[in-house]
Amino acid sequence: MSTPLKQIHLAAHFPGVNNTTVWSDPEAGSHIEFSSFAHFARTAERAKFDFLFLAEGLRLREQGGKIYDLDVVGRPDTFTVLSALAAVTDRLGLTGTINSTFNEPYEVARQFASLDHLSGGRAAWNVVTSWDAFTGENFRRGGFLPQDERYSRAKEFLATATELFDSWRGDEIVADQASGTFLGDARAGAFAHQGQHFDIAGQFNVPRSPQGRPVIFQAGDSEEGREFAAAGADAIFSRYSTFKEGQAFYTDVKGRLARHGRTHDQLLILPAATFVLGDTDAEARELAHEVRRQQVSGATAIKHLEFVWNRDLSAYDPDGPLPDIDPDPGEHTIARGRAQVRMYRDPLAVAREWRELAAANKWSIRDLVIETGSRQSFIGSPATVAETINSFVQADASDGFILVPHITPGGLDVFADTVVPLLQERGVFRTEYEGTTLRDHLGLAHPGTEVHQDRAAS
Repeated sequence: MSTPLKQIHLAAHFPGVNNTTVWSDPEAGSHIEFSSFAHFARTAERAKFDFLFLAEGLRLREQGGKIYDLDVVGRPDTFTVLSALAAVTDRLGLTGTINSTFNEPYEVARQFASLDHLSGGRAAWNVVTSWDAFTGENFRRGGFLPQDERYSRAKEFLATATELFDSWRGDEIVADQASGTFLGDARAGAFAHQGQHFDIAGQFNVPRSPQGRPVIFQAGDSEEGREFAAAGADAIFSRYSTFKEGQAFYTDVKGRLARHGRTHDQLLILPAATFVLGDTDAEARELAHEVRRQQVSGATAIKHLEFVWNRDLSAYDPDGPLPDIDPDPGEHTIARGRAQVRMYRDPLAVAREWRELAAANKWSIRDLVIETGSRQSFIGSPATVAETINSFVQADASDGFILVPHITPGGLDVFADTVVPLLQERGVFRTEYEGTTLRDHLGLAHPGTEVHQDRAAS
């Protein structure tokens, strides 16, 4: 008896403030105007995607003490955008990245429960922590938590928010006009939490939402992040979009579920993936090369090199050789608020490796940054890309992908029009939504209400 084909999950990531987005392309639109978000969301829903995904930026990035303005700068508030999109979509899930380091559980739970109501059960929360004091300066003096404390706070934050979501059973509102009784239980929303990070008590003021709780995403890749996801997340936003790395990550994280009393299908793994499509594979490869050169201008290449060198390299020619001077291995001060600086733990070793690569291939600074940077995940004709995506999912390298187009807002259109129909023909992607909530789309159970014993007895 043959194994049934896995169904592919697809989502759309409105591109973030990084050089993936080619904002200078003539086809690019606004990253702030609502019409761009609406176009993007409607395309995803037309293609029957599971959800739209928004990342988060809590402070403008800086380089050399100035705002880094080679990429998109600034973005409207996540909850405001998702709430507006709820009014112009019917089935598409709405996923927002909200930080657990600088927010409070009551406020975030209230916002997500409200979004779930307004959208008819389509809300999802990507739970993240913040790693640097630079971002934290916007929120509190010092603004920094060590990694172990960040994840300790995140775990308790999520647990506290869950208590708030579950403080309503869902049957308390009777709204009996004849008797004049609106609420059937005076203790609806009652909660009390005491812990290391939060000590709160009261009554949660948003009734139980259609999903009960929002779908929970997690995006961390550290040991703590993987364990956090295995313990309580519904899905992981992964960075492993290559086949071997994807399979290794998939096996590792899914293998952690059993010790948390969870089954294989209770956690989805969805890597971010970029793509370039052409009428033929050869044409797509040519287009991909052009896109990479759009993404990495000469000025961008110099800035990326500064992440490693930790020096001002503005005097260097991006079409010339790498600097003879070594990186400054001291405290990183050139690029602030950039996660990339954490990738280069040993800048002297990275510089040696890059010099060897540049010499062997006769690469300029710009060539090196293009060749060593992230490449598009899927390049080819629609048929090639559809086959590749399906092969990843069937071989347990992922459960699907969160697609990140390089053009906003129209970059998703060609994928929706050419690749999705091929996946539907294979029988591995829906032709219509079968449910109304995001949990329905993802094949996740709706959580039951966990009622405190003292409340249940009252």
